[in-house]
Amino acid sequence: MTLKQAIVDDDALDVMLACRPVYSKNQDLAAFQLLLQGSGDGVTLSDIESSHPVILGTYSQVYQDGRTRTIPTFLRVTPEVLLARSLPHLPKKQYILDLDHGLAEPQVLLDQARRWAGQGYRLALDGFGPTDKMDPALLDLVHIIKLDVRRFDDDTLRATVERLRPHGADLLADHLDDRRRFRVCLELGFSYYQGDFLSTAVPVKGRKIAGNQLLLLRLLAELHNPEATPSSLEAIAIQDAHLTWRILRVVNSAALGLHREVSSLSQAIALLGMDEMRRWANLLLVHGSQNKPAHLVRNMLVRGRMCEVMAELSGEEVPVNHFIVGLLSQLDVITDIAMPELMDQVPLSQEVKRALVAREGKLGDLLNEVEHYENGRFDRLTWLNDTSFYEVAYRHSVAWARQIQQALGSL
Repeated sequence: MTLKQAIVDDDALDVMLACRPVYSKNQDLAAFQLLLQGSGDGVTLSDIESSHPVILGTYSQVYQDGRTRTIPTFLRVTPEVLLARSLPHLPKKQYILDLDHGLAEPQVLLDQARRWAGQGYRLALDGFGPTDKMDPALLDLVHIIKLDVRRFDDDTLRATVERLRPHGADLLADHLDDRRRFRVCLELGFSYYQGDFLSTAVPVKGRKIAGNQLLLLRLLAELHNPEATPSSLEAIAIQDAHLTWRILRVVNSAALGLHREVSSLSQAIALLGMDEMRRWANLLLVHGSQNKPAHLVRNMLVRGRMCEVMAELSGEEVPVNHFIVGLLSQLDVITDIAMPELMDQVPLSQEVKRALVAREGKLGDLLNEVEHYENGRFDRLTWLNDTSFYEVAYRHSVAWARQIQQALGSL
């Protein structure tokens, strides 16, 4: 069965669904914020009920610290859900009910919050601004208070934190998009952090790609040579015993489904094929970066695979190029080198470089499309006529990324 057929045959949900990471103060993955869009006038109880097995079975499963574990998810409460007398059977350890304080009249919100807290659900309060007056009874009920840090300057944020501290809730800094504000929030005692602050490049002028990645770059250059052979690739790889060992581990990995041991490097490269070898060389390039959150690599894996899947679904000729563009789209974050400077050091085609630097061409267009999906901008999706394939492609990519992380973790 082809990848396209497997995607088409998978069960589609009636909702668009993406997951935004929520980090701990140590920059570990602590939870996901579910980004949901229903097919009608918002997410309904039936949408939640139908998507719950997929959320629990795929999206909330992450590979972290050498093992697969389940992390909680924030589920944004809609007006229909708020007014419901009962919820679908949702594991209370798995879901955090995310309430916007402007969702309903204060007394209605308080009464439902009391009901859910009494049933054992964890509650988060969202939409809290610098000048908003909140019912102390509601603040005492919720477990997490989310503050949109874009709405606060540093002094106002500090005063607000002091005002909220007596209520005992953990604080989450939302829409946190730069490292300086992260440090401010860290000093103020926030427990959770959400935003692009970890995935935004902070280039260091004059920095070069690390020495242990230079051989991989030479390997990539040879992989883009039309005259390349398994022997010519082997001649480069054997200069580093550790790289040779890693390639052999890749080929012998259960993720590739081989049933015999491979001991020759040239045989391993021949078995992989040039496209797969190019894919794994790129994977090894981004894997194991020092002082970077492990979840950043996961994001890059998901993005790369979804670009490739979308390319295959739409009949693009070389889907692996879309994979490379998606995977390397945050290489500047991993290396702390500005993308234009980075492209001067990386042996990629001009088409790939244009996509990475300027989001131009078909490769750049599809990268933009996948980024829209990741960020929940579902109304801006235009690549596929059948929108149900987006969620299935994303789901497949999340599961694939977890499998690859496990394989990379053993290298």
